[in-house]
Amino acid sequence: MKRLLFFLLLGSYALQGFAQDLKEVMLTNQIKEVTLFLSGAQVFESATGSLPAGESVLLVKGLSPFLDEKSIQVKGQGNFIIQAVNKRLDFLHEKEEGEKAIALEKEIAEIEKRQSNLRNRIQVLGTKMSVLSANKSIGSSQAGTSMTALKTTLDFFDAEHTKIANEELQINAQLTANDQEIEALRNQLYALQQSDDKAKAEIRIRVKATNAGPATFQINYLVSNAGWYPKYDVRVKSITEPLQLQYKAEVFQNTGADWKNVKLRFSNANPNQGGQAPIIDKWELNYARYTTVNKFAVPQTPGSISGLVLDEQGQPLPGTAVLVKGTTIGTTTDLEGRYSLTLPTTAKTLVFSFVGMRMEELPIQGRSSLNVTLMQDTQMLSEVVVTGGYRQMEKKALGASMDAAPLMTSFVENQTTVEIQVAEPYSIKTNGERTLVDLKTYEIPATYRYTAIPKLEKDAFLLAEMADWSQYNLLEGESNLYFEDGFVGRSILNPAALQDTLQISMGRDRSIVMQREKVDQFSKKRTIGSNITESRGYEITLKNNKSQALTLQVKDQIPVPVNSSIEVTTGELSGGVLDPVTGIVTWEITLAPGGQQKLSLSYEVKYPKSERVILD
Repeated sequence: MKRLLFFLLLGSYALQGFAQDLKEVMLTNQIKEVTLFLSGAQVFESATGSLPAGESVLLVKGLSPFLDEKSIQVKGQGNFIIQAVNKRLDFLHEKEEGEKAIALEKEIAEIEKRQSNLRNRIQVLGTKMSVLSANKSIGSSQAGTSMTALKTTLDFFDAEHTKIANEELQINAQLTANDQEIEALRNQLYALQQSDDKAKAEIRIRVKATNAGPATFQINYLVSNAGWYPKYDVRVKSITEPLQLQYKAEVFQNTGADWKNVKLRFSNANPNQGGQAPIIDKWELNYARYTTVNKFAVPQTPGSISGLVLDEQGQPLPGTAVLVKGTTIGTTTDLEGRYSLTLPTTAKTLVFSFVGMRMEELPIQGRSSLNVTLMQDTQMLSEVVVTGGYRQMEKKALGASMDAAPLMTSFVENQTTVEIQVAEPYSIKTNGERTLVDLKTYEIPATYRYTAIPKLEKDAFLLAEMADWSQYNLLEGESNLYFEDGFVGRSILNPAALQDTLQISMGRDRSIVMQREKVDQFSKKRTIGSNITESRGYEITLKNNKSQALTLQVKDQIPVPVNSSIEVTTGELSGGVLDPVTGIVTWEITLAPGGQQKLSLSYEVKYPKSERVILD
């Protein structure tokens, strides 16, 4: 067995030595296209070079260290044969870049130390000046002083003040020069950290050519730490006009390689999600005492959530991806490490991920604020180190001006996915900064109606309903709502619903005033025999302060008994329709401009006097 292992190792070293003897040729490569998935991206590069005759190894450098080796595909054009393709991390380049960065940081630290000494000297000079000023009295209060002594004293004060002032001027000039030098060094460090060459992976293509000559390669591969989130701007100028839907993509990338003037495609696929069809297992039914059921009260999901993402040193982590687990709703943190998300009602968990940090999954549990500290992923850091500099990113305006010409995009429907192709090339740096890309603007016919639940909210909400919405290939995502040219809030657009009509909540309309009051004369409690009978009555007042008529759906409820000893009798409903299963009462009313209407709701509950029910 030992002899076999010896020969295997000997053969391995021999192959490595043979590979190292092959001539290495550097190819010129450039990223041409990127297909962004909901999580991850597929990068398409072109590479060219001149091949020598015989066997050689072609190097494609400057690639993302997060590329998936199993996903690499290479096509070549030329008189040669591709023998093997593999990925390797460029540790030599990493070491060189790291040493340069360390040297720059050390130089900056030395200048900052000199700056500190100079500022201390200014404080000493200030103290010296204070001492001179405190002792400037000449002679005593009873006796004056001679002219000779006075002149000597004035000359001394003049010389000392001048000396101190000149030294302060020199120090301030030196501080200014040092600040400029530090700024130049920091810019140099930032440029080094953000340079095209900072990626530390290379693809090695082993080829065999009959004759020397030119060659062209098409290379594509998958990378992590990139993706996109669907975003929408929903605009309604008037309930008599179509709805305008602006479909956008919020792009982030922390791949370690910049994308310069690349064509972008957006896919609704997720290559990281398993594609295996599920298999249903046998359901074995047993007695309840042999069955364990865990039931926990789940807090209600808040409408939105925000928070701060920090590293272990308490510094903000801009560019952190924040995703609602199981959805396409997400965002990235800003330069201060802050994020804000509108949540769907089904949201349970947030997923936080950042390059070099351990992914965190945290339950929402009814919270509207959630901060998180991400810890370093030592395993990832041992495999690849990406230089920092993320805290020095420049702020940029997101999105495009409303007056700018729209981007040309096209939708390609494949067998199982949909891709959106953007004609205009984009440049996106590898810093996790959010970039909004306009995909498409739709003018969609919509019907509008108002809905209100005065028991829960004193405001009415405008709903826009779109029929035949599936033709637009939308994904679940956050939407900004604009009504009558004003921002009215945020909501969730959920095309995953199975309804034929897609509803979009356009937010509150405070031009509709409503009030729900308890009517005392209908709210009584009396005892009859062994039972107690309680009655309740409510009056709902609605007023339309708009200059146009509107249709309003109003909902309220009466209790639904779940115990046979409790009886509920419906009273006045003002024409409302009662659902006996849910107890929901619905009114469909039309209010004229400035019109007002009142609705009545009453019911009676009978239950044993030995029991107690809660009606208010």
